[in-house]
Amino acid sequence: MPTESRLALVRRARRMNRILAETYPDAHCELDFGTPLELLVATILSAQCTDKRVNMVTPTLFAKYPTVEDYAAADRGEVETIIRSTGFFRAKTNSIIGMAQAVCERYGGVVPKRLKDLVTLPGVGRKTANVVLGNAFGVPGLTVDTHFQRLVRRFGWTEESDPVKIEHFVGELIPKREWTVFSHRLIWHGRRICHARRPACGVCPLAALCPSYGAGPTDHENAQKLVRPGPFS
Repeated sequence: MPTESRLALVRRARRMNRILAETYPDAHCELDFGTPLELLVATILSAQCTDKRVNMVTPTLFAKYPTVEDYAAADRGEVETIIRSTGFFRAKTNSIIGMAQAVCERYGGVVPKRLKDLVTLPGVGRKTANVVLGNAFGVPGLTVDTHFQRLVRRFGWTEESDPVKIEHFVGELIPKREWTVFSHRLIWHGRRICHARRPACGVCPLAALCPSYGAGPTDHENAQKLVRPGPFS
């Protein structure tokens, strides 16, 4: 592909976003939650784990620990038992209890609404913070997970591999008001069509705008077999 001007890239990125909006009009966070605290806990659990598995575990967890004070005072062994199936359960237990204690000590038991505060909490990086900000507080944020990183590089938007640099770069391409829902659209597309190993190029609505078209099967029949329908995990 010839060198693309900045203006051309912005136009292409925004057109791709519009197509994703038409393709996934119901794109949303697939973690079940009712409060900012529940989403924060669920997002910590989602590391190296499917949303589906997290959603199987959280009803029990949320019922046993309804407040941040409950998590802060939780018995480590009991938490580990409940979340064991999500993987890395010891580290996740440390993060959840440590996060809750920090929220109690620094923020009066209320999950903070600012990125700079959230990222100081144990187990909370920018990705987790942006999930909470965007979906619990309505503050626009880009969730740069593995799907997001893979797709923006595959789309030829950036060659960066650092999540923070990717976040800032893509943030200049997509209108801020759409950051959160754009993240969902991209993640849904990565889970359903634009897979890591064999993307379903032959049925991809972005094919005409994607420089990586042909990375997977381009004929409709074989590509269709690769599509994974939602709802997802």
